Amino acid sequence: MSNTNLSSQEIKEAVKERYANIVKTRSCCGTGEKTSGGAFKEDYNEVDGYVANADYNLGCGLPTEHADINEGNHVLDLGCGAGNDVFIARSIVGDTGKVVGLDMTEDMLAKAEENKSKLGFGNVEFVLGEIEEMPLNDNTFDVVVSNCVLNLVPDKNKAYAEVHRVLKSGGHFCMSDVVLSEQLPYKIIERPELYASCVSGALLQEDYVQAIKNAGFADIEIVKKRTIELSDEKLDTILSPDELKEFRSKPSPVLSITIKGKK
Repeated sequence: MSNTNLSSQEIKEAVKERYANIVKTRSCCGTGEKTSGGAFKEDYNEVDGYVANADYNLGCGLPTEHADINEGNHVLDLGCGAGNDVFIARSIVGDTGKVVGLDMTEDMLAKAEENKSKLGFGNVEFVLGEIEEMPLNDNTFDVVVSNCVLNLVPDKNKAYAEVHRVLKSGGHFCMSDVVLSEQLPYKIIERPELYASCVSGALLQEDYVQAIKNAGFADIEIVKKRTIELSDEKLDTILSPDELKEFRSKPSPVLSITIKGKK
């Protein structure tokens, strides 16, 4: 399920290139987004387990805040990057739990392994792989989290089916992600760099929730929502002045949500 004519391979290559470049330059999200609450990402500074070197300012929420993770849980973080949410989850599960981070960008995982080595955690693991085809066993995890990543996956139905597969019976997920209240202009949807920037790959909120329902999840709940304003600096390279004026005449359709569901 995707709202763009870009091929799956084009999308994945654009995403890999962008995130590999972020590691090399340690730049932030690069889209200039502002939200009704402030910056694009939420503030992690006061969160237990936060590791500044693992934070590349790429999230759109704080999924661990609402994920109901308990000591001893087995947790999976999808699109883990340099390990930010992995290390936060590890601070909750303690020595008796385990946290696995999955990412398809080798450069990000190399940075995650570097951070893990410095911290000395024995119950943290990083795995190279894609969310649509996770190299992970069935019925393994108590909790799956992710921060602004599922919108980057071309096939959301397949992605959430995989989340369902790797969760234990009775397990649950908590994702922070980007969705739309209405469809974006075609010119934005078809830009690979905006797909890789967590914008044009976003689904309408109702379609996103339907993908979760299709995977078999129950008790689906949006626990947090906020608006994201795309910057003129980004849009004026894509839209004509008249198109930009029309786009600005209505509230931004881009939303950050944190959503939960149970297997």
